[in-house]
Amino acid sequence: MNASSTIDWFPLWLSLRVASLATVFVLTAGTFLAYVLSHKTFRGKNLLDALITLPLVLPPTVLGYYLLVLAGRVSPLGRLYEAVFGQPLVFTWQAAVVAACLHSAPIYIKAARAVLEAVDYRYEWAAHSLGASEWRTFWRVTLPLALRGLSSLATLSFARSLGDFGVTIMVAGNIPGRTQTLSVAIFDAVESGNGRLARVLVLVISAVALALLWSANLVTRAPRGSAA
Repeated sequence: MNASSTIDWFPLWLSLRVASLATVFVLTAGTFLAYVLSHKTFRGKNLLDALITLPLVLPPTVLGYYLLVLAGRVSPLGRLYEAVFGQPLVFTWQAAVVAACLHSAPIYIKAARAVLEAVDYRYEWAAHSLGASEWRTFWRVTLPLALRGLSSLATLSFARSLGDFGVTIMVAGNIPGRTQTLSVAIFDAVESGNGRLARVLVLVISAVALALLWSANLVTRAPRGSAA
């Protein structure tokens, strides 16, 4: 039997779209936060680092509840979003993007901070001594030197965004054809006793995750003959 004739692939395409947008947001905001944590000294730095790490230790249901409170229709943020975009945020695919960001950002920021701290500061100092601004030094010196590691982390961030379940089902729900991502669809298939669909979707997401991990390994592999 042709699987494509009986299986709704919407959850796969939605998951890819959600993971792609989440990765863009995480790369933009996460790289900035990682740079601040790795290059700046300021009051409250440890608190900021703790807040970024917090989603890694809290249960997904707790994170989902926080998002419901912060982005619900009665919250200031929720009312602002609805006023700008004409619809509430919760129980939409956009809420799934927010959930995926929250799921993947902490690991990306923590690892990106380590990558940026590993950049030889002497190159940055040399750029500053030649009159380059901090912003120009970041774009022309720091970022190119850290690009290999950050590119690998971007791939891993995409993979992690692709597989979020707990926070997504809390804030985006399980609406077929609208907010049902791949991981939620697997849960729904298991709950409804559709073992065939669950197996197909599990194999699909496993294959995608394996391909992403393989790509990340290729990015981080040092060129042959390079110095150790």
